[in-house]
Order: sequence, then C-alpha cells, then structure tokens
Amino acid sequence: PGLGSGAGTAMWARGLWALLAALRAGWCLLPQAGYLHPDEFFQSPEVMAGDILNLQVYYPWEFLSSSPCRTVVFPLMTSGVTYWVIKSLQQLDVCSSCINSYTLLVSPRLLLTVFSFVLDYSVYQLAPFWGADPWRALVLLAGSYVTLVFYTRTFTNTLEGLLFAFLMVLVSSRKAGGSVAEPTSSPLIGVVTTAGFFNRPTFLAFALMPLLYWAGLIVDSQKSIKTVISHFLKLVLCACFTAVVFVTADTFYFTSVGLDNLYSVKNSSLFDVIGQLHEKMIVTPFNFLSYNLNPHNLALHGSHPRVTHFTVNGIMLFGILHVLAVAAGFKMLKKYLYQLIRVKPCYRGSPGLLVHSEGNPTLLLFYFVPLAFLSLFSHQEPRFLIPLILPLVLFSTSQDRAGKWKHLIITFNVLGALLFGCLHQGGLIPSLFHLEQLVHSPEPSNHPRHYTLLFAHTYMPPRSLLHIKKRDAHIEVIDMAGSGEERLCQAVGQQANNVTCNDCHVFVIIPGTVRATITKCGVSFKNETLIFPHLSMEDPPQIPFLFSGNWRSQLGLYILQLDR
Repeated sequence: PGLGSGAGTAMWARGLWALLAALRAGWCLLPQAGYLHPDEFFQSPEVMAGDILNLQVYYPWEFLSSSPCRTVVFPLMTSGVTYWVIKSLQQLDVCSSCINSYTLLVSPRLLLTVFSFVLDYSVYQLAPFWGADPWRALVLLAGSYVTLVFYTRTFTNTLEGLLFAFLMVLVSSRKAGGSVAEPTSSPLIGVVTTAGFFNRPTFLAFALMPLLYWAGLIVDSQKSIKTVISHFLKLVLCACFTAVVFVTADTFYFTSVGLDNLYSVKNSSLFDVIGQLHEKMIVTPFNFLSYNLNPHNLALHGSHPRVTHFTVNGIMLFGILHVLAVAAGFKMLKKYLYQLIRVKPCYRGSPGLLVHSEGNPTLLLFYFVPLAFLSLFSHQEPRFLIPLILPLVLFSTSQDRAGKWKHLIITFNVLGALLFGCLHQGGLIPSLFHLEQLVHSPEPSNHPRHYTLLFAHTYMPPRSLLHIKKRDAHIEVIDMAGSGEERLCQAVGQQANNVTCNDCHVFVIIPGTVRATITKCGVSFKNETLIFPHLSMEDPPQIPFLFSGNWRSQLGLYILQLDR
C-alpha cells in the first residue's frame, strides 16, 4: 500500500506540473497584461525593435554609444532573433501583418518562456543530488508566481537566473552509485560564468558558491597537482575566449567599426583594423560597475536600507519559503557557533557529504551568499533576487519543509500572480494595443492625421508596441512620467491650444486615481475609454472609493481624447 500511495502521489505531481507548465505557456500567449518594470522592455525588446525592425523607439542611456553599459549579445540572441524571424516571415509573404503590437510583445516573451524550462530541467537533475523529491520540487517551482510571471519576461535577471541554474547543474554531478563524480565541465563552467558576468556583473555574486564548491570537488577528487592545474587552465582559457567574443560584438555595435566597415576598409591591413578595434574596445561590464559603484548614481535610481532584500524583497518574492530559509539559517548558525565555543573538532569531509548533513548547509550558502553580496548595494529591487528560486526550491523540498505550508504557499502565489501578472500597471499594455489600432486605422483623406499621445503617471510606455516606423512623423509620444498637477495641466493646455495643427488628435493616457487632476486643467474631452484593470502603486486607489460605485475607475486606466 505504501508503494502504491507513493506512485499515486508521484503521478499526481507529474500531472500538476504539466498543468502548471501549460499555464505558463498559455498565459504568455494570452498575453499577460501586468507591467513589472520598464527594464523588461528597455533592456532588450525596445532596443532590438529599433535596430532590426526600424521602428520608433526610446533608446535607454545604457545602449547609447556615449555610455555603453549593457552587452548587446543577449538582446540579439533573444528579442533580436524573434524580431528577425517575424520580419523575415513578413518579407516572404508568409503572413501580411506578422509585425504588430501583439507579436512585438509576445514573441520575445515566448522565447524566454521556452528558455524558462531550463529551470525545470535543472530542478529535475539537481533534486536527487540535494536530497529532494524531483516532482515535488518541480511543482513548487512551476507553481511559484516568480516562475509564472518573472521568468516569462525579457529581464536580464531572467537570463541571470537561467545561467545560474545551468551553472549549478554543471558543478553538481554524481556517479550511478551515488558518489560524487569527478568534475568534467571546466570549459563550460568558464563559458557560463563569463557570459553571466557580461549579462549582469552581479552574476559573480551568484556564481561564487558554485565555483567554490566546484573547486573543492576538483581538489578532493584529484591526486595529481598537474590535473588540478589542467582543470583551472581550461576554465580560464574558455572564460577568456568568451570574453573576447562579447567584447568584439559590443565594440562592433557601439562604435563605427562595424562588420560592413570591416570588409570595406581599403588599403588597410588586418593589423590596422585590429588596432582600430583595440583603440575603441568596449567592455560593458566594467562600464556597468563603474557606474553602479558610485553611490550618487545608485541614488538616482532609488536608495533602500541594506536589509531590504532580507526583510522585504525575499518575502515579497518567495513568501514563507524565504522565512523558513532564514529560520533554518539562524538555527544552523547558532549550532555552529555553539560547537565553536565548545571547541569541538571540526569535521572535514568532501563537499558531497555536506549534502546529507542536517539542514543542507551548502544549499543555504547558495541562497544567502548572493543575497548578502547584493545587500551591499543601496539600490535593491525584488527582481534582483529571482535567480535564488532554484536553491530555495531545492532546500524547501528536501526533508519536505514546504509540505505543511502548502495552503499558505498556494494562496500566496495565486495572489502574487494576480497582482503582478494582471493588476500591476495592467492597463498600459492593452492601451498601447488599442492606440496602435487607432493610429494605423485607414484615413478618410489624403492628408495624414497627426496623433499626440501623452502618457502621465504610468510606467514608461514602450514605443515599439505602437509599431511606428522611424520615417513616420505624424505620431508623437510624450511621456510626462509622474509630473505634478501644474506641469501636467500646462502640457495638456498647450496641446489644446495648438492652432498650428488642423487635423490633430490628442490623447491623454492617465490612471483613474489621477483622473480628477485633469478636470482641473480647464480642458474638455470628447471621448474616453477605460482600460480595466490597472493598479498604480505610485498613485494607489483610496480604500473608501474601492467600496463605492466608482471602484472600476479607481482600478482603471483612461484614454481621454482632447476636444480641440
């Protein structure tokens, strides 16, 4: 009976994981309306839409040639590839309108959603190694709103998490008998570590413990110093080669020395070209670190207490799982301090033996060491911690720590998915879909209409979703961000009183919670459209209004057409 019950539980877990995996892919295609952070657009899709599809976009400062702080390799490999595919399909007449706001939003997300199953593969491979049940761990991973929402978006943090998962698989290997296997992945470890560093230099914080663990395995499993040196040499050589590839690609992108110029250089030797590249060589991670190690620069993006990751962001992302890990960490620390005070001899075993010790101290280190390093910086956002879901899931399912909290975990993740996947800035993307259809609607006369789209108190609108070609000058986007009443009314008044434009259509996009501000500007509107739902945490709804007949307005985004 026990075996039958175990088999039934495993079958149930497999079915539940398959259902959650289908939800992940289906919700991506639906698509998810929640808008987590501007970086999900402006660190990849927006830039590639301008470069590959020749659309009007807003280039963030990190991708300007004057201040290159982000590698172009990963945007090209993700959003760039998907945009090239839909562009090619349209050029080949496979579909006449392959490029639209839906495909511009969903195609990069869909590729990242496919990549997100690297996490599932990693958990399945790693769970037995770390003493966890593979299918329970998979259900916990796939049911997390972090996986459903964050890992289906085009964040550099998403790629960081996938590379971290791959690195953990590379350093954790066992023989068929269960003993720790001799590491054989030195070249791949070098490639992954360097690629992660160029994607986000903070990857070194995540890679530190896996690399130390791998180094311990190397030293313990080898009798010859020559073999140890060989492993490290392979890692360093592959890391250097990968770095050269990234630096070369970024240098071509950010400078005037491009591939076209390389082949059109006349009367120049290869050494001259290499010299020209060397003079303009761009190493984006160093520029990134130079900028972010300056406290004044970090303050421009928001300063937080150093304990924000520990006390707020970890709970916001992982709920009770973070609390359980913190409690286990303190318990383990107390135990080791007690042993230290009692001056007990310290047992030194192989890293593999740590796996079976009470509490999985190695997994806790994989979780808390990166968290501690990230806490050294004053700018702390929840998404910076999403790579930590892997060691946390493995730790929580070993010894079935999460089992007794399953109802709380389910409730937490359902609420998190609704908040961040649907509500949070949830009207902005649908409003861009609506406006894209509006500005591209057939015109009754030969004179093109001029559109002005004024966004206020929303996240930065990704202009690429409006599908406006760079040569089109009849559509203007104005982002007022969180402007005050006086500045907002001044901008709206200027558009209302613009007598130089006859066939001008002005639309103001603003949350319902700030709707009353517009009424004070002394202008009238002839049309209004309410996009529901939309929750702005910067301009949150007042609780009494949520229980009134006007509650939809408080949780909506208005598209107001100015009456000129």
